[in-house]
Amino acid sequence: MNLLEKEQWIREAAEDLEHKKAEDVIAAAVKMFPSLTLACSFGSEDVVLVDLLHKVAPATDIFYLDTDLHFKETYETRDRLEQHYGLKFVQVKSQLTLEEQAEKYGEALWSVEPNQCCNLRKVEPLTRILSKYDAWITGIRRDQAPTRANAKKVEYDAKFGLVKFNPLADWTSEDVWNYIRKEGIIYNPLHDQHYPSIGCEKCTRQVLPGEDPRAGRWSGFEKTECGLHK
Repeated sequence: MNLLEKEQWIREAAEDLEHKKAEDVIAAAVKMFPSLTLACSFGSEDVVLVDLLHKVAPATDIFYLDTDLHFKETYETRDRLEQHYGLKFVQVKSQLTLEEQAEKYGEALWSVEPNQCCNLRKVEPLTRILSKYDAWITGIRRDQAPTRANAKKVEYDAKFGLVKFNPLADWTSEDVWNYIRKEGIIYNPLHDQHYPSIGCEKCTRQVLPGEDPRAGRWSGFEKTECGLHK
């Protein structure tokens, strides 16, 4: 299948899956692509996907980008999820330690060049891990940000050269939390402390009443995405 044929197939699949439930989208992804992985950041959307994937295809690989800069609560959530589901998340790290990064690019790169820091600690490792798969699943929702408003449930990820499934694209934040409460899903306790979107500890702050849910990410910079999603 060449690129044009693949894009046509993706458009048809996106139309077919648009009104399907998230678990049906995941089941379709598993059936279509044996070489499939789920990207998990341990945020609210991703713990829902971990639970759904465990019910549909528990042997599917799940990876996380370990920047070495996550909140301790994030690492604790990872450990609790592993114990609960009896799985082991695939750890993916930058090729540079924090010490090597500081030596090469300067101390606290995240505070002066956050894009470069994200490239080194997220985008490069993601590129490396995704090269091993034909498709990936993400927790993108359309109402998270204007940059995600047009996300399809299936699309071609031109940045990384593989198919991308967004089973929760049409979910609202309320949908996510209703599922978490109904199913008793383990989640990051920082969500209860005004952290609706959780990234690295150095670049994430609490969100004040009335602020956009992603206002706590890279506060003070004209940056709203880490570069993992176009």
